[in-house]
Amino acid sequence: MYLTGKAVLDIQAGAPNNGRGTADQGNVTPVKHHRTGGKTYPYGSAQWWRRMLRDSLPDTETPSPVLVNGKDAKQQAYTSGRPDKYMDDDFFGYMAATKAATFMRDTVLNTGTFVSIAPERPTRDFGTMNRGLPTGANPILHEHEFYTAALQGDLRLDLQRIGFFEQEGKVRKAALSDEAVQEALQAGATEATRRGSAGVLLPLEERRRRTAVLLRTIAAMHGGASSAAHFGDRTPALILLASIRGGNQPFTRILSVVDHGIRFNSATLQEEMGAWSDVIEGPVRLGWAPSFLEDQREIAREELSGLIKDERLIIDHPRVVLSQLADEVLSGRYDAWFQDQ
Repeated sequence: MYLTGKAVLDIQAGAPNNGRGTADQGNVTPVKHHRTGGKTYPYGSAQWWRRMLRDSLPDTETPSPVLVNGKDAKQQAYTSGRPDKYMDDDFFGYMAATKAATFMRDTVLNTGTFVSIAPERPTRDFGTMNRGLPTGANPILHEHEFYTAALQGDLRLDLQRIGFFEQEGKVRKAALSDEAVQEALQAGATEATRRGSAGVLLPLEERRRRTAVLLRTIAAMHGGASSAAHFGDRTPALILLASIRGGNQPFTRILSVVDHGIRFNSATLQEEMGAWSDVIEGPVRLGWAPSFLEDQREIAREELSGLIKDERLIIDHPRVVLSQLADEVLSGRYDAWFQDQ
């Protein structure tokens, strides 16, 4: 079972993910963007969004320690690779490679690149540094880019692999050392087999808890680059999640550009929900912040009223949708999502 969907970030005059400057650009800090069809689309990388999410985890979650060895071109840095102890190693994966052995875990949370829905050309902001310079000195010039855009990215959370760490079978490398396996078992984990792989499984209560923490963290994300000059909201302005048997993403095309503006396609959502109804379990959840896309939120409520009445679709504020889902997961309502199927 997977939680699959998409998130949209409403970037207002921001530079949340900077690109790599080149010598011919001079003293300019660019933002990431790409061109297609002759148009420019700002974007934020998957690594950027995942870093924001990791940094937004509550203080009660101890991050996995980062280990550094080697030097110069052979320098390596990786986390401790203990998903049994650290939630971020569980969700984001790792490769801990040493001379003795290599341990690896594929990500449980897949993330697409967050690309502007509509083409937008970044703006250059010009500035100077002249504070404290000696009399007669020329100011130091600098420039950076920023933009206003709605960035959308696809998401997929593999619920059956949360808290399950493969040791042998359909995996390239074991997730844990033999010593770590014994420590995990002594702490309450059990041996289990899932999707043809044998491994170590954390107690159901801990898997529920970690899922709820992740959902609440998405509802409270913050950070990104250039926050001193371009601080802004980094929580989803719109998020759609559906519990689906299988890893497909049916909701890629629910937002499009019409007459130079972004349009939410209610008909597309309704048709996709119908086409995938045999694998969607429970209601589709649509978190939509007020004033984002102006009056389209209420229009969508009217157009999708049949699905809402049949309890196949929930529309509310993104924070409310994510928090309610977290509460329901903690209550045990969706324990079947975590079982091997």
